Amino acid sequence: MIKNALRAGAYLHHLEIESENPGALAQFYSLAMDMKLEEISENNWLCCGTDRNILITKGESNKLSYAAFACHDIDGLNNIRNRAQGAELEILESKSRFLKAGAFAVSDPDENIICFGLATPDKTVSKKLHAPLQHLTFASKNVENMVEFYEGKLGFFLSDRVLHENGDLATAFMTSNHEHHTIACFKANYNGIDHHSYEAGNWMYIRDWCDHFSELDIQLIWGPGRHGPGNNLFVFIEDLDKNWIEISAELETVIDRETNDWPQSPRTLNKWGKAIMRS
Repeated sequence: MIKNALRAGAYLHHLEIESENPGALAQFYSLAMDMKLEEISENNWLCCGTDRNILITKGESNKLSYAAFACHDIDGLNNIRNRAQGAELEILESKSRFLKAGAFAVSDPDENIICFGLATPDKTVSKKLHAPLQHLTFASKNVENMVEFYEGKLGFFLSDRVLHENGDLATAFMTSNHEHHTIACFKANYNGIDHHSYEAGNWMYIRDWCDHFSELDIQLIWGPGRHGPGNNLFVFIEDLDKNWIEISAELETVIDRETNDWPQSPRTLNKWGKAIMRS
């Protein structure tokens, strides 16, 4: 059976994150992530680049307000809604202003709000650095519950699992289209955001991003390296609130394969060198 989210081709369209100092954080994203800055209100800011959009609102730092996935067409959106209703999920009103009428939302086991809808036309943005928003990774005390929700109830495909020696689940990578993952989840002692990621496309674009960060005196906190699951190249920086930001390239395309299992080891996290182990 084709998974509902895969049929819909749902992709991560934008995020809204909270900050105790949203203006300063928005200024950081505008410079660091090469995005146009727009003040929506005193406590709400929009940072937008080509195919990457981040809303920043006044609130608790390091907290996700919501994540929004866009479907390619109304049939795909209806498939996900029907799957959610069939799983007896509560259908919530969408919080997103950038999805068309008819969008809806659900709350996952860790109370993250996930919206689905059809995207309004992106604002034309001319920026020099390429990197569409691509995936969101959570930290969770219960990864198994997150897999049951996204795979079992919404129809994401579980592309890869990382397992401890005793078989316990350490990490899950799930996708709503043919990219290796659009949602991932690491086992942790808290629930929240682990990082969000932008897909640069190829290694030379990662070089350009690193040169850009250097010009702004923003240091890499991890990488360059290559992940095992997804086989993608990566570098990480962090924003003013200590949220992690990944620039990725050459992420695996997943077409008609089984779920892969990986051992929980440093080489799974980084084939090239140092690994940051979550659990």
